[in-house]
Amino acid sequence: MSTDYQRARAELGRRLRELRVENPGGRLTGTELAERLGWPQSKVSKLENGRQTPTDEDLRAWAQAVGQPAVFPELRARLKGFESHLRSWRRQLAAGHAPVQETWNTLVSDSTSLYALSSAAINGMLQTADYARHIFERHATLQKSPRDTEAAVRARMKRQEWLYQPGKRLNLLMPESVLWGRICPPEILAPQLDRLLGVVGIDTLNLGILPLDGTLPLIMGNSFNVLDERLVVVENWHAELWLDDAETIALYRRVWDTFAESAVFGAEAQQVIARVRRSIKV
Repeated sequence: MSTDYQRARAELGRRLRELRVENPGGRLTGTELAERLGWPQSKVSKLENGRQTPTDEDLRAWAQAVGQPAVFPELRARLKGFESHLRSWRRQLAAGHAPVQETWNTLVSDSTSLYALSSAAINGMLQTADYARHIFERHATLQKSPRDTEAAVRARMKRQEWLYQPGKRLNLLMPESVLWGRICPPEILAPQLDRLLGVVGIDTLNLGILPLDGTLPLIMGNSFNVLDERLVVVENWHAELWLDDAETIALYRRVWDTFAESAVFGAEAQQVIARVRRSIKV
């Protein structure tokens, strides 16, 4: 978790404590407030000490319990202000995967160039519907989120239209291990690799593969996307990090450029993909 995020959460906690102490009906102890809310006292303590991120519902209940419901919009604005940099999957997937995909559609449609490192799976911009469907199903199970798989697949497929618009450019790096990874059955992976073979060479795609027998210049980290030098989105198990400061964006571009020096492109990338494809028996 970033220092800025921790600081902002601690500030929100101090504001919550202030509201408890300044309760119009008289100062409340943490235990008394917990009893009013029907929460464990430990939750009140964690929120006030910046060790837990509240939900909108938590903030609304807190404002009402301390006799100051009018401060809820202020509290919610504080939460959204720092949460915009850390977008937990628990919150994002509360309504399923489709809304998340639609958010990404907007991000991508507003962008001209993307620099992406996909270290765990084939990038969503190049996925087949079946490959995407398999991933959404697995992650819905993991995150215990609503299953709106078909709507999510449609949204992801819609985003791929961006690749066929003049002036757009996807600069994508993937380690060869992603191609070998059996995260889906062979009958799904084989057409997915055929899809990759078919898009190598289109003028809106710059696809680089980091060969297994090559030398990596850095430790392979998490997947990320740089959108138009204005935003970096980094994927973690618990959340996406949205980072928009210039120094961080420049760092991720350097990471991409450094890995690109060890990648193969064009016909060489196609040969690597073809070699993996031949190994799959369906």
